[in-house]
Amino acid sequence: MTLRERVVWTLAANALAAAGAAAAAGDAPKAVGIVSHVKVLSDKVEDVSSLDAWRKSFIKDGMSDREKALAVWESVVRFQHQDAPPVEFLQLENAVLDAIKMFNVYGYSMCGNAASHVQSLARAAGLEARGWTIQAHVVPEVSWGGKWHLLDASLINYFPKPDGDLASVEEIAAAIKDWYEKNPGFKGDDAKLRKFHAENGWTGWKRGPALLANCPFYDATGWLPAKTHGWYSTMQEYDGSMLFAYECGYTVGYQVNVQLRSGERLTRNWGHKGLHVNQDGAGGAPGCLAMKPGEKFMVYTPRYGDLANGRVGNGTLEYEPPLTDGSLAAAALTCENLGFQGEGKTGPALFVKDAAKPATLVLRMPSSYVCLGGELTLMALVGAGGEVVVAFSDNNGLDWKEIGKFTASGDQKLDLKPHVYRRYDYRLKFTLKGAGTGLDALKIAHDIQHSQRPLPALDRGENTITFCAEPPEGTITIEGSTDPKNKGKQVLYTDFHPERKNIKDDLLVLSAATGEVTFPVETPGDITRLRVGIYYRARDPKDSWDIAASFDGGKTWQPIGRCEGPTRNHGKYFVLDQVPANTKSALVRYTGAQRTVAMIYQTRIDADYLEPHGGFRPVKVTYTWDEGGAEKRDVHVASKPTETYTIFCASKPTMKSLVVELAE
Repeated sequence: MTLRERVVWTLAANALAAAGAAAAAGDAPKAVGIVSHVKVLSDKVEDVSSLDAWRKSFIKDGMSDREKALAVWESVVRFQHQDAPPVEFLQLENAVLDAIKMFNVYGYSMCGNAASHVQSLARAAGLEARGWTIQAHVVPEVSWGGKWHLLDASLINYFPKPDGDLASVEEIAAAIKDWYEKNPGFKGDDAKLRKFHAENGWTGWKRGPALLANCPFYDATGWLPAKTHGWYSTMQEYDGSMLFAYECGYTVGYQVNVQLRSGERLTRNWGHKGLHVNQDGAGGAPGCLAMKPGEKFMVYTPRYGDLANGRVGNGTLEYEPPLTDGSLAAAALTCENLGFQGEGKTGPALFVKDAAKPATLVLRMPSSYVCLGGELTLMALVGAGGEVVVAFSDNNGLDWKEIGKFTASGDQKLDLKPHVYRRYDYRLKFTLKGAGTGLDALKIAHDIQHSQRPLPALDRGENTITFCAEPPEGTITIEGSTDPKNKGKQVLYTDFHPERKNIKDDLLVLSAATGEVTFPVETPGDITRLRVGIYYRARDPKDSWDIAASFDGGKTWQPIGRCEGPTRNHGKYFVLDQVPANTKSALVRYTGAQRTVAMIYQTRIDADYLEPHGGFRPVKVTYTWDEGGAEKRDVHVASKPTETYTIFCASKPTMKSLVVELAE
């Protein structure tokens, strides 16, 4: 058991012991309002829901460094397809540079993203990694045995040498340079290279550099697995006209944490409605919207275990909280001065108790998958002179903006898309005023985007399904764009109210020899750990960033990590799991020092915490698929936090949907 797991289970055991003591003393046990980390796994698909899960799936005890590196490469090949990239306006260059987010939310991107993912995962596996910019391409290298080796997960290749070792970028470039010197007139001539490639029934390419001719990833006609690039393109990419080291930036920390409350349902589909994160025109539509595994440019994906119907998935996240009893209080962040019809009262299902003061309901809406749109519907009952006001926050409740105000009774509807597009977490605050004012119905619904690839697909025969719902944790995330031009498109880092000293107004750049930026963190429950991902610059050996946390309002500081120079840019990830008990707030400080240039391109802070009303309740898992044109369905109610069961498919299934919700 890792230190992280020991800490979580110690805290959870303490909470259970306290609940048992309360029960023994005759006190009512605390209601379970939220079930966290709801996960459904199939033995046919690897678990990549978090960095820890990825490690357990791909990095095995006893592996050599070479085997670890190849496992990193294959995991990126398996879960990311080369395509028009998703644009979130959040990380550097507006790209998605977190490998685990890419695997679960999108599953498609471009070479620079794939290179950053190989680098970050290689480092997570304890290996050295670096990146290169070459002609019209970005690639990563991983080191083992004292040597560098190209592992291109974007175009799906690497190049074995005669001794069995894998070639580096510079060795590939040298081999191609040598061939060009012996065959003048080809370098830089795309048409001539293509013609040579296709000569003699598409075998001409085999007369090129031996290193390429012996590459196992070209097919007999010289095309790489996705059929988008071939020998002729490799000859241009590594021709030396552009060749320099380049850190492919990333910040990590994303993980899938499906949380369920009464009335909440998550549906993930092996299909889509044509919706995707770039549908507003801020980036191209991915070609894989119209592709199936085994066809066109996805012809290679079944070889890497792809059982999905496509790559882009559209699902729904719906929440229709029960309003007639007090269970809502255990699922809400705030539930003040509100009465429930189930208490024997008459009037609205949820109503203002004391008409002399406002009533407040705050609901948090975290999603593991990016929101593409949303709708809020409610039935308001408004007393004389009363009102219902709806406010929205996408910076963890630090600021609120009014998005709806109702002074008359009736059905109401609010379009949430302008507020939630490209978001993963937000809060709604309902303020009710006046005698007789309340709500008789409330529903929040979203279209989401997820990748089909990591969904727990079924195959012909027996399928082993593992259900788990643990630990009882939530996460508050601080991540905002550092580019002021993205204001209005995405949250900025400044939206999280950091205190800055000698930091320029645009970007996180020092304006003096030293400076600092400090973010406040507030969580609904006791913090179990802080996780920090950072992509930074420290050009000089004396340039640096030191990251520390304070749990006593800044009186004392605990180191989290150091980001030292010299480096033009570099990515790191730190975890601090030594947090004082009963702590619900923290400060995270970045202290910079520079002799030349020190800056932070992007950073992400994740504060994991114990849900105050977290625990386990039975969860209903519904699989739907087709066999031979007939719809099949399996409904399983998990009565324990960890269960294993089987589903048998008599023939090859066509997957349709997976739904998880509490078994009411």
